[in-house]
Amino acid sequence: MKRIGQVKQIAVALIILFPALACAHGQKLTGAGATFPYPIYSKWFNEYTRSHPGVLVNYQPIGSGGGIRQVSAGLVDFAASDEPLTDYQMASSRIKVLQVPAVLGAVVPVFHVAGFSKLRFSPEVLSGIYLGKIRKWNDQRILEDNPGAALPDQNIVVVYRSDASGTSFIFTDYLTKVSKDWAKGPGRSTSPAWPRGVGARANQGVASMVREIPGAIGYVELAYAIQGKLSTATVRNAAGRWIDASVQSVTEAAAGIGEIPADFRISITDAGGEDAYPISSFTWLLVPLRATDAAKGRALHDLVAWMMTTGQTEVEGLFYAPLPNSVVQKVLGAISSLR
Repeated sequence: MKRIGQVKQIAVALIILFPALACAHGQKLTGAGATFPYPIYSKWFNEYTRSHPGVLVNYQPIGSGGGIRQVSAGLVDFAASDEPLTDYQMASSRIKVLQVPAVLGAVVPVFHVAGFSKLRFSPEVLSGIYLGKIRKWNDQRILEDNPGAALPDQNIVVVYRSDASGTSFIFTDYLTKVSKDWAKGPGRSTSPAWPRGVGARANQGVASMVREIPGAIGYVELAYAIQGKLSTATVRNAAGRWIDASVQSVTEAAAGIGEIPADFRISITDAGGEDAYPISSFTWLLVPLRATDAAKGRALHDLVAWMMTTGQTEVEGLFYAPLPNSVVQKVLGAISSLR
């Protein structure tokens, strides 16, 4: 009986150690970057590790800016960014990377005003709040968007991302398109010079701060708003319609993109579709064209191919929108060069 017990102990130990043993004889892929897609990336990479013995995928949500810096310096095997690389970033990167879209998502304004779970924000009001021109919740311009709403005489506490953030890039890309004052002032950036407010790190940090501070307003990816049970805004789109962020309205924003450029750098904020949610965006994977070795290159290729196929069928459950099939096919063609 003692021997049988020892055998059972050894068997249990092997089961516990199996992932580590598999990784030791397989591939460990490390990534870092955007928090915008982290909910779906976390699901994807955990599932991929479970279904592909010998491959361990570890992703750290440190923000788009951090991801770009790390992949450019060769410190990670891949990165993620909600801002497509600029010409300068591509030219100065020590590691030449392929950037491909991974999924579609929405940035939503979230707020904390007692008694209100929904409010309408026009482009003019959103830019006015973040420019510091609208400072009270009962400002006439907010009331005009929300007829009959008894909003309080309460200060608006602006919350923004304190780290280099692709979510900030998407939000300010939108503000730059809809507000001349924003375009002439802070402009689009992962780290703009915010005219006012308080900063918080990552989508999680902004969501937490808005939840804790009465009168606060912030912006987060849709999954963080829903999972955090935050009050969200309905935004007026380019067609003049009030639209909530959803899988369907983000899909609509991508429907009219036309021809995708070879480098996949494209913006779909303030899209013209009648039912398009106006603060929608692709998020990108940044993958080295040449991995540190051939086996790692094959592992990266297979991971991205899985994300483009099996992975796309799973995104709606976490409030992302799948890539259009035309984009998927173009990505599959582009990653054939990975080695």
